[in-house]
Amino acid sequence: MMLPAVRSSVLIGREETPRGPAPGEEGCVTRRRWIAERWDETSATLVGAQAEHLARVLRAQPGMTADVVAGGRLFRAEVATVFLAGAESSPETSAVRFNLIAELEADPALPITLALAVYKFDRMEWAIEKATELGVAAIAPMIARRTEKHLAQAAQKRAERWRRMAKEAAQQARRSDVPLIHDPVPLTERVRAQSTSAPGATRIVLAEQERSTTLRRALKEALAASGAGMPALELAIGPEGGWVPSEEALFDANGWRAVSLGPRILRAETAAIAALAVVASYLE
Repeated sequence: MMLPAVRSSVLIGREETPRGPAPGEEGCVTRRRWIAERWDETSATLVGAQAEHLARVLRAQPGMTADVVAGGRLFRAEVATVFLAGAESSPETSAVRFNLIAELEADPALPITLALAVYKFDRMEWAIEKATELGVAAIAPMIARRTEKHLAQAAQKRAERWRRMAKEAAQQARRSDVPLIHDPVPLTERVRAQSTSAPGATRIVLAEQERSTTLRRALKEALAASGAGMPALELAIGPEGGWVPSEEALFDANGWRAVSLGPRILRAETAAIAALAVVASYLE
Protein backbone atom coordinates (compact mmCIF):
# COMPACT_ATOMS: atom_id res chain seq x y z
CA MET A 1 0.00 0.00 0.00
CA MET A 2 1.34 3.42 -0.93
CA LEU A 3 0.43 6.43 1.13
CA PRO A 4 0.75 10.04 -0.03
CA ALA A 5 3.53 11.99 1.64
CA VAL A 6 2.29 14.72 3.94
CA ARG A 7 4.38 17.85 4.33
CA SER A 8 5.86 18.08 7.82
CA SER A 9 4.98 20.82 10.27
CA VAL A 10 7.26 21.93 13.08
CA LEU A 11 6.14 21.74 16.69
CA ILE A 12 8.61 21.74 19.52
CA GLY A 13 6.78 21.60 22.80
CA ARG A 14 9.62 22.47 25.12
CA GLU A 15 11.46 25.67 25.98
CA GLU A 16 14.61 24.56 24.18
CA THR A 17 14.77 23.15 20.64
CA PRO A 18 16.54 19.77 20.20
CA ARG A 19 20.00 20.03 18.71
CA GLY A 20 20.44 19.40 15.03
CA PRO A 21 21.89 16.16 13.67
CA ALA A 22 25.58 15.49 13.93
CA PRO A 23 27.69 15.57 10.73
CA GLY A 24 26.91 12.59 8.53
CA GLU A 25 23.52 11.93 10.19
CA GLU A 26 21.41 14.28 8.11
CA GLY A 27 18.20 12.88 6.68
CA CYS A 28 17.89 9.58 8.53
CA VAL A 29 17.25 9.12 12.25
CA THR A 30 18.70 5.60 12.57
CA ARG A 31 18.59 2.15 11.00
CA ARG A 32 16.66 0.89 14.03
CA ARG A 33 12.95 0.26 13.49
CA TRP A 34 10.65 2.17 15.80
CA ILE A 35 7.41 0.62 17.06
CA ALA A 36 4.67 3.21 17.48
CA GLU A 37 2.31 3.32 20.45
CA ARG A 38 -0.38 5.25 18.51
CA TRP A 39 -1.24 5.35 14.82
CA ASP A 40 -3.91 5.97 12.20
CA GLU A 41 -4.00 5.59 8.42
CA THR A 42 -1.52 8.42 7.71
CA SER A 43 0.54 8.94 10.86
CA ALA A 44 2.19 7.18 13.79
CA THR A 45 3.36 8.51 17.14
CA LEU A 46 6.08 7.42 19.57
CA VAL A 47 5.59 8.55 23.15
CA GLY A 48 7.43 8.54 26.46
CA ALA A 49 10.89 6.97 26.63
CA GLN A 50 11.07 6.26 22.90
CA ALA A 51 10.25 9.87 22.05
CA GLU A 52 12.74 11.16 24.62
CA HIS A 53 15.49 8.96 23.15
CA LEU A 54 14.71 10.05 19.59
CA ALA A 55 14.69 13.75 20.43
CA ARG A 56 17.47 14.03 23.00
CA VAL A 57 19.94 11.31 22.00
CA LEU A 58 19.37 10.90 18.26
CA ARG A 59 18.45 14.57 17.74
CA ALA A 60 15.33 13.87 15.70
CA GLN A 61 14.17 16.85 13.63
CA PRO A 62 11.15 17.35 11.34
CA GLY A 63 11.97 16.06 7.87
CA MET A 64 14.19 13.18 9.01
CA THR A 65 13.16 9.69 7.89
CA ALA A 66 12.97 6.36 9.69
CA ASP A 67 11.32 2.94 9.46
CA VAL A 68 8.27 2.80 11.74
CA VAL A 69 6.06 -0.15 12.66
CA ALA A 70 2.41 0.81 13.11
CA GLY A 71 -0.21 -1.82 13.86
CA GLY A 72 2.11 -4.64 12.81
CA ARG A 73 2.84 -3.04 9.40
CA LEU A 74 6.17 -1.50 8.39
CA PHE A 75 6.36 1.98 6.87
CA ARG A 76 8.94 4.42 5.62
CA ALA A 77 8.08 7.54 7.60
CA GLU A 78 9.11 11.16 8.07
CA VAL A 79 9.29 13.05 11.33
CA ALA A 80 6.49 15.61 11.38
CA THR A 81 6.60 17.06 14.89
CA VAL A 82 8.75 16.69 18.00
CA PHE A 83 7.31 17.52 21.41
CA LEU A 84 9.56 17.35 24.48
CA ALA A 85 8.07 17.44 27.94
CA GLY A 86 9.00 20.52 29.98
CA ALA A 87 10.89 20.40 33.25
CA GLU A 88 7.66 20.30 35.27
CA SER A 89 5.99 17.65 33.10
CA SER A 90 6.24 13.88 33.01
CA PRO A 91 8.58 12.47 30.32
CA GLU A 92 5.64 10.26 29.30
CA THR A 93 4.07 13.32 27.63
CA SER A 94 6.95 13.62 25.15
CA ALA A 95 5.96 12.58 21.63
CA VAL A 96 7.41 12.28 18.13
CA ARG A 97 4.84 12.11 15.34
CA PHE A 98 5.65 10.64 11.94
CA ASN A 99 3.88 10.98 8.61
CA LEU A 100 3.62 7.52 6.99
CA ILE A 101 4.96 7.74 3.45
CA ALA A 102 5.04 4.21 2.02
CA GLU A 103 4.40 0.70 3.30
CA LEU A 104 7.42 -1.62 3.11
CA GLU A 105 7.67 -5.38 2.84
CA ALA A 106 8.43 -6.96 6.21
CA ASP A 107 9.74 -10.40 7.13
CA PRO A 108 7.30 -12.34 9.33
CA ALA A 109 8.29 -13.79 12.68
CA LEU A 110 9.33 -17.42 12.76
CA PRO A 111 6.40 -19.63 13.84
CA ILE A 112 8.14 -20.62 17.06
CA THR A 113 6.96 -20.40 20.65
CA LEU A 114 9.82 -20.70 23.12
CA ALA A 115 8.52 -22.33 26.32
CA LEU A 116 11.19 -21.27 28.77
CA ALA A 117 11.45 -22.57 32.32
CA VAL A 118 12.15 -19.68 34.69
CA TYR A 119 15.75 -19.52 35.92
CA LYS A 120 18.14 -16.79 37.13
CA PHE A 121 16.69 -13.55 35.83
CA ASP A 122 19.87 -12.00 34.42
CA ARG A 123 20.56 -15.06 32.29
CA MET A 124 16.92 -15.53 31.36
CA GLU A 125 16.62 -11.91 30.25
CA TRP A 126 19.67 -12.34 28.04
CA ALA A 127 17.95 -15.35 26.46
CA ILE A 128 14.73 -13.35 25.90
CA GLU A 129 16.69 -10.58 24.19
CA LYS A 130 18.58 -12.96 21.91
CA ALA A 131 15.50 -15.08 21.15
CA THR A 132 13.77 -11.89 20.02
CA GLU A 133 16.70 -11.03 17.76
CA LEU A 134 16.51 -14.52 16.23
CA GLY A 135 12.85 -13.97 15.29
CA VAL A 136 10.83 -16.06 17.76
CA ALA A 137 7.09 -15.33 17.65
CA ALA A 138 6.30 -15.90 21.34
CA ILE A 139 7.95 -16.70 24.66
CA ALA A 140 6.08 -18.62 27.35
CA PRO A 141 7.75 -18.58 30.80
CA MET A 142 7.02 -21.66 32.92
CA ILE A 143 7.49 -22.44 36.59
CA ALA A 144 9.25 -25.81 36.73
CA ARG A 145 10.00 -28.02 39.72
CA ARG A 146 13.63 -26.85 39.75
CA THR A 147 12.79 -23.17 39.37
CA GLU A 148 14.08 -21.54 42.56
CA LYS A 149 11.26 -20.55 44.91
CA HIS A 150 12.07 -16.84 45.07
CA LEU A 151 12.28 -16.66 41.27
CA ALA A 152 8.90 -18.38 40.91
CA GLN A 153 7.36 -15.87 43.33
CA ALA A 154 8.86 -12.87 41.52
CA ALA A 155 8.25 -14.03 37.94
CA GLN A 156 4.76 -12.56 37.56
CA LYS A 157 5.98 -9.08 38.46
CA ARG A 158 8.90 -9.47 36.07
CA ALA A 159 6.74 -10.09 33.01
CA GLU A 160 6.29 -6.40 32.11
CA ARG A 161 10.05 -5.89 32.23
CA TRP A 162 10.47 -8.85 29.86
CA ARG A 163 7.96 -7.29 27.48
CA ARG A 164 9.86 -3.98 27.46
CA MET A 165 13.11 -5.83 26.80
CA ALA A 166 11.56 -7.76 23.93
CA LYS A 167 10.27 -4.54 22.37
CA GLU A 168 13.68 -2.88 22.59
CA ALA A 169 15.38 -5.96 21.12
CA ALA A 170 12.82 -6.14 18.29
CA GLN A 171 13.55 -2.53 17.33
CA GLN A 172 17.30 -3.06 17.47
CA ALA A 173 17.00 -6.20 15.30
CA ARG A 174 14.81 -4.32 12.77
CA ARG A 175 11.84 -6.61 13.32
CA SER A 176 8.39 -5.50 12.22
CA ASP A 177 6.71 -7.09 15.23
CA VAL A 178 7.30 -7.77 18.92
CA PRO A 179 7.17 -11.33 20.26
CA LEU A 180 4.28 -12.10 22.58
CA ILE A 181 5.50 -12.62 26.14
CA HIS A 182 2.98 -14.78 27.98
CA ASP A 183 2.37 -14.46 31.70
CA PRO A 184 4.34 -17.07 33.67
CA VAL A 185 2.33 -20.21 34.47
CA PRO A 186 3.08 -23.60 36.09
CA LEU A 187 4.74 -25.99 33.68
CA THR A 188 1.87 -28.48 33.92
CA GLU A 189 -0.58 -25.83 32.72
CA ARG A 190 1.52 -24.90 29.69
CA VAL A 191 2.27 -28.47 28.65
CA ARG A 192 -1.36 -29.61 28.86
CA ALA A 193 -2.83 -26.45 27.32
CA GLN A 194 -0.75 -26.76 24.18
CA SER A 195 -1.70 -30.41 23.81
CA THR A 196 -5.35 -29.36 23.40
CA SER A 197 -5.21 -25.84 21.92
CA ALA A 198 -2.53 -26.43 19.27
CA PRO A 199 -3.00 -29.99 18.05
CA GLY A 200 -1.27 -29.25 14.75
CA ALA A 201 1.93 -27.83 16.24
CA THR A 202 5.12 -29.80 16.52
CA ARG A 203 6.00 -29.76 20.22
CA ILE A 204 9.63 -30.41 21.08
CA VAL A 205 11.34 -30.60 24.47
CA LEU A 206 15.11 -30.54 24.94
CA ALA A 207 16.00 -33.40 27.27
CA GLU A 208 19.44 -34.34 28.59
CA GLN A 209 18.52 -38.02 28.77
CA GLU A 210 17.53 -38.24 25.10
CA ARG A 211 20.28 -39.65 22.91
CA SER A 212 18.68 -41.21 19.83
CA THR A 213 16.72 -38.25 18.40
CA THR A 214 18.49 -34.99 17.58
CA LEU A 215 16.77 -31.63 17.12
CA ARG A 216 17.85 -31.57 13.48
CA ARG A 217 16.23 -34.95 12.82
CA ALA A 218 12.96 -33.86 14.46
CA LEU A 219 12.92 -30.66 12.37
CA LYS A 220 13.53 -32.53 9.12
CA GLU A 221 10.61 -34.84 9.87
CA ALA A 222 8.34 -31.91 10.82
CA LEU A 223 9.19 -30.09 7.58
CA ALA A 224 8.55 -33.23 5.52
CA ALA A 225 5.18 -33.74 7.22
CA SER A 226 4.10 -30.13 6.63
CA GLY A 227 4.65 -30.29 2.88
CA ALA A 228 4.95 -26.83 1.33
CA GLY A 229 3.90 -25.03 4.49
CA MET A 230 6.00 -23.90 7.42
CA PRO A 231 5.25 -25.93 10.56
CA ALA A 232 4.34 -24.22 13.81
CA LEU A 233 6.75 -25.22 16.55
CA GLU A 234 6.85 -25.04 20.32
CA LEU A 235 10.24 -25.59 21.89
CA ALA A 236 10.61 -26.24 25.64
CA ILE A 237 13.86 -25.43 27.46
CA GLY A 238 14.41 -26.62 31.03
CA PRO A 239 15.74 -24.77 34.07
CA GLU A 240 19.17 -25.09 35.64
CA GLY A 241 19.47 -28.72 36.65
CA GLY A 242 17.09 -29.91 33.94
CA TRP A 243 13.67 -31.56 34.14
CA VAL A 244 12.70 -33.87 36.97
CA PRO A 245 11.45 -37.37 35.97
CA SER A 246 7.80 -36.47 36.56
CA GLU A 247 8.09 -33.53 34.16
CA GLU A 248 9.70 -35.70 31.50
CA ALA A 249 6.78 -38.12 31.88
CA LEU A 250 4.31 -35.24 31.60
CA PHE A 251 5.84 -34.04 28.33
CA ASP A 252 5.74 -37.57 26.94
CA ALA A 253 2.11 -38.12 27.97
CA ASN A 254 1.05 -34.90 26.23
CA GLY A 255 2.70 -35.56 22.90
CA TRP A 256 5.94 -33.58 23.20
CA ARG A 257 8.92 -35.08 21.42
CA ALA A 258 12.16 -35.31 23.39
CA VAL A 259 15.29 -34.34 21.44
CA SER A 260 18.98 -33.73 22.04
CA LEU A 261 21.33 -30.91 21.04
CA GLY A 262 24.35 -33.18 21.37
CA PRO A 263 26.57 -34.75 24.02
CA ARG A 264 27.54 -31.57 25.86
CA ILE A 265 25.71 -30.15 28.87
CA LEU A 266 24.68 -26.57 28.12
CA ARG A 267 23.44 -23.76 30.33
CA ALA A 268 19.73 -23.06 29.90
CA GLU A 269 20.32 -19.78 28.04
CA THR A 270 22.93 -21.38 25.79
CA ALA A 271 20.60 -24.26 24.95
CA ALA A 272 17.76 -21.85 24.11
CA ILE A 273 19.81 -19.80 21.66
CA ALA A 274 21.58 -22.79 20.11
CA ALA A 275 18.26 -24.53 19.53
CA LEU A 276 16.62 -21.42 18.03
CA ALA A 277 19.59 -20.93 15.70
CA VAL A 278 19.23 -24.52 14.46
CA VAL A 279 15.48 -24.07 13.94
CA ALA A 280 15.95 -20.75 12.14
CA SER A 281 18.47 -22.33 9.75
CA TYR A 282 15.77 -24.79 8.66
CA LEU A 283 12.83 -22.38 8.45
CA GLU A 284 14.38 -19.29 6.89
